[in-house]
Amino acid sequence: MVPRISEFYGIAIYMYWRDHGPAHVHSFYSGDEALVRISDGTIMAGALPQHAARLVREWVSLRQAE
Repeated sequence: MVPRISEFYGIAIYMYWRDHGPAHVHSFYSGDEALVRISDGTIMAGALPQHAARLVREWVSLRQAE
């Protein structure tokens, strides 16, 4: 089973159980991938187009408490 937790505007967000720290999500958009830290929305690795990165940062900030 694939651990996709959200999908919006063509962006897919995944979180893998027992993945390495710090806590982060994997975001995919149009062939690009980025690991985004949950605590502050920083892209730790990879890259996304500017508009997709902004949407992912906002998505993360709205769900930090979860």
